[in-house]
This record gives sequence, structure tokens and C-alpha cells, in this order.
Amino acid sequence: MKLETLEPPVYERLARQVEDSIAQGSFLAGDRLPSVRQICSRERVSPGTVLQAFGLLESKGLVEARPRSGYFVSAATPAAAPLPENPVVEATPTEVGVSDAVARVFKDASRQDVVPFGAALPAEALFPTEQLSRCVAAAARNDPGMLGRYGIGAGDAHLRHQISKRFADVGCRVAEAEVLITIGAMEAINLAVRAVARPGDIVAVESPTFFGHLEILESLGIRALPVGSSCEHGLDLEALGQALEDYPVKAVLQVPSFANPNGSCMSPQRRAKLVSLLDDYGVPLIEDDVYGDLPFGSQRPKPVLAWDKGGQVISCGSFSKSLGPGFRVGWIVPGRYSERVRRLKYVNTVATPHVLQAGLADFLERGYYERHLRRVRQAFQTQMSRMAEGIRAAFPEGTAVNQPAGAFFLWVQLPDGVEAFDLGHRALEAGISICPGPVFCPQGRFRNYIRINCGMPWSPAVERALTILGHLAKELSRQPRTGKGKGGSRAVG
Repeated sequence: MKLETLEPPVYERLARQVEDSIAQGSFLAGDRLPSVRQICSRERVSPGTVLQAFGLLESKGLVEARPRSGYFVSAATPAAAPLPENPVVEATPTEVGVSDAVARVFKDASRQDVVPFGAALPAEALFPTEQLSRCVAAAARNDPGMLGRYGIGAGDAHLRHQISKRFADVGCRVAEAEVLITIGAMEAINLAVRAVARPGDIVAVESPTFFGHLEILESLGIRALPVGSSCEHGLDLEALGQALEDYPVKAVLQVPSFANPNGSCMSPQRRAKLVSLLDDYGVPLIEDDVYGDLPFGSQRPKPVLAWDKGGQVISCGSFSKSLGPGFRVGWIVPGRYSERVRRLKYVNTVATPHVLQAGLADFLERGYYERHLRRVRQAFQTQMSRMAEGIRAAFPEGTAVNQPAGAFFLWVQLPDGVEAFDLGHRALEAGISICPGPVFCPQGRFRNYIRINCGMPWSPAVERALTILGHLAKELSRQPRTGKGKGGSRAVG
């Protein structure tokens, strides 16, 4: 007797249709799928059946629901893509000299006639500027006298309270009185470094590291001690332990969450181990948590500060990357270095503009920030996914791209022989700016690496620029090799 072939449930058939459309490229990462109503009308099925189909697709990680917006193709990066390698780092105290190269990067990225892949700045359209301006205007109307006051002290009490609440939301106890408002995260980090180190001292940094950190050390005459960091795990704790044993390190400066440029995010276990290691040597950690609010999921990484028991972690952050660079409002939780940091703040800038603090505090209290974060996180994830797909399609064979779980930049390793500075020069002639890898290391390593800004919405212009950049990289990859080793040292300039 022949067995009957059972037809799959209708919702499974619908799910298969959508899945096939995604696989064939009819819908790309971040695309909005047809609405429940449209599918009901086209397929003549009930809303419950369509919702079952979307539920099945969600369980596979293929689509995601957005409140009051519908269903969208998930911005997932293929797990099989190769990751950038981690060149061997020579853990030797090094005089820093990156400022000239960084100045050129910013000069190029600020040009109006270039596609800005170089500077890690989101597009203005992603920020809630109108809502923010209304909050600032309301603050000025309610207390116009603040425009005539310096606002000397730790900062607006209302804003410090809101920041304290945000720490509490991720399981980190920080009293309002422990928070000091700064002019962005850069001032916070500058204050932290000056509080714990002097000219000629040694500060350990991850390698690669944010060039802004290196510029701060350079301006203060402090030597950098590079310690290896991988895209997968972040700072190499074993190598850090050896560095602490070998040298009189005054502090460790790093970005534990979505590090700039390699996108690494340390696990909770490694964060706890880091604090324990530094406690053993009595060395403070300067935590730059500026990207902590930008995970692609809903779970914000807990700051390393949460594991600190003795005030040795100095946590710094700001709203510049997540809410608006023009605000230049940040904070520092200085721990046991509170008194010195407060004095340095007064000497450095006296105070942070009060009206901006008051407007931002109102924005936070009304819940606007959380709603904005949900939108901007999804935008960054979608943009990054498309940029990664574009790089894999356009760049030469042997290119590797990281797979960060937050923020909005990609760390790209080019094939051996493709010099980042050479590519940058050619790209600029074509109207494209990039950020070369050597500016992220005091020893000038990572010369065949680049960082790509994914803060811009995907568009034909962005796609075209990425294709051109890939073509230029392919041209360089076909040129005769110079004999320099991959990831080796070269003077930055």
C-alpha cells in the first residue's frame, strides 16, 4: 500500500516562501518584509497563520519583529567569514607619534566631497536632533539664569541622577555623588590618565587601540605599552599579566565593549579576571565605555566597573556616539581618584555647559533615549551587515572582516602587500576617505588593515564607493610585493 504524502502546514509553506526569497536575494538584510495584512490578502490565509510563519522564521534567526513597524530581514553576518588575524605585538614601552597621521585622516574625512568611510561618526539623520533641541530649549526657558552661570562642580544633579539610574539598570551600583560630568569621553579619559600617570610613565593599551587614546598619551608625554587584542576576545590577559610583571605600568586604558577598531567585546568572565589581575598589581583600569549603549541585541554589556570593589576602575563614557556628537556631554566615575579628578576638571575646563546637561537630563527622564537606542541599534546592525557583505563581494580574495556585536565600524584585514596608506591615497583621489590601520598602534603596525565607518545608511552612493574601494584594493594586491611582512612595523606618516 502506498503511503500518502502529507502536505506541510500552511504556515510552514509561507515561511519557506519567505526563506527562499531571502536566500535568492529578493530581500536583503534590513529590508522590510510584506505586512501581515498584505500576505493575508495575497495568500488568502488568516493573520494567525501568517504570524505563525513569522514566528518560525524568527526562531531560525532569519527575521525580526520591530514594534509598530513590522517584520524585517535579520542583519546577521555569516559565521563562516574569516576574521582578521592578530599580529604578534611587541610589548615594549613606546613613545607615541600618531597625531600627524590622525590629523590627516580627520582632514580627509571632513571634506564635503568625499564618502566618509574614515571617521567613526554616524550620519546626522540617525540622531534625534529635533527632539533634543526641544529639550534644551525647554531647559533654557524654565531656568534662563543657567545661561549666566558656570555651573561649577560635579555637574547637573538631575543628569548625574539619570546616569546613576542607567548604571543600576545593568547591575552596576554607582551613586549620583560618584558621577562627574565632562565635555565628552575624551575629556574624561584625559582627566583619568592625568590623575594616575605623569610624563615619562607607562600606560598599557590594547593593540590595536583607539588612536584618540594614543593622542592623549602623546600630548602628555606618556609612553604606551601595547598589549595584543583579538576580535573574538579582546585584550590578551595573559600578555597583560606578563607586561605588568615586566614593567612599572601606571594604568591600563582600554575599550572593553565593542572596541575601536576591532569591535571586540570582553565576556563577563574575562572582565572579572581583568579586575582581579589588576588588583593583584595595584594598577588602575581606565575603562572607555563610550560604545556600551550600542549592542545589536537588547542586552547591554555590564561595565567592568561592576566587578570593582576597591575603586581601582575609572569608568568613562559619553552620549556622543549614541545620541549626538554636538552635545559633547560625557561622564567619569573616578573611584578612589575622585578628588584629584575633580581638581583637574576645574583646571581643565572649569565646567560643562549647564543648559546642555539640563536638556539631556530631561531627554533621558522622558524615556526618549531608550526609544532612540532601539532604533539606532537596529540601523547600525543593518548598515554594518550590508557593508560587510559589500566588502566580501568587492574586495580582493584573502580579505578578512570582523563580526562585531555592536557599534558601527568594521576592522578589515587586506591581503598581504596591500598597504593601507597607499590605498588611502588612491581612495582619496576617487573621493573616498578611509582610516589606515597603523594609526591604531604606537608601533605603526597593522599596515595592511583599515577601519571602515558603517554609520551611514546604505545607499547607491555608498555601494558605489565600496565597489570602487574594492577595485583599488584589487589593483594594489596585483602589484609586486615589497618584501615587507604582514602586520609589520612602519613609521606612521
